Amino acid sequence: MSLAGKTVVIIGGSSGIGFATAKAVLGEGGAVLIVGRSEAKLRDAKAQLGGKLRTAALDATSEPGVKRFFEQMGAFDHLVTTASGFASGPVRMLETATARSFFESKFWSQYYAAKYGAGHIRQGGSITFFAGIASRKPFPGLAVAAAIDGAIESLARTLAVELAPVRVNVVSPGLVATPVYDAMPEVERNALFQSYAAKLPVKRIGQPEDIAATVLYVMQNTYTTGTIVDVDGGLMGV
Repeated sequence: MSLAGKTVVIIGGSSGIGFATAKAVLGEGGAVLIVGRSEAKLRDAKAQLGGKLRTAALDATSEPGVKRFFEQMGAFDHLVTTASGFASGPVRMLETATARSFFESKFWSQYYAAKYGAGHIRQGGSITFFAGIASRKPFPGLAVAAAIDGAIESLARTLAVELAPVRVNVVSPGLVATPVYDAMPEVERNALFQSYAAKLPVKRIGQPEDIAATVLYVMQNTYTTGTIVDVDGGLMGV
């Protein structure tokens, strides 16, 4: 299915994977509305991408705000929810409030988007969630992330049946070089990337464009639904 003439809503689209996805959709002739919390980042994205790009400021963890946004949005073709967050640490030491906040930012924001956005998706459209491999490849300190990723995967599989013919899939990335790592000292960041890449069959870490290509695949392939697509450089196999 071509994306030409289609409208794609990307929540969390002002930077990183969401931005790369917006750029890819525009390159395919689609129209994009990116949604983000930071108006400054939205302005920067608009300045860089221009074209058929629209932006909207929204806190994706606000259920009333998400509901209102989709009521005003009207009909569109595809929904992509890259909104995320992160928290790690041994479960006995991680603050419960931190764990709850992580659930709010990664699980509930995507749940709200599906709940209020699904009814506005046109025939042939889709929803793409984002999770992670922690739910199926255990790592010490990532118990909360694993629980959230597992919840998102289960939600998607069920909604693929419940919301049919709207298709629902999950993209599950490994380590990707996004601005979330910019806060790390450069030496520390480079060491992390190099050590991670050395473990992978592909011998490199992911780039936002790698993940964007996968999002386009699940949007365009009308025979794909209820599927979790790992894009991790082969980490699940090592």
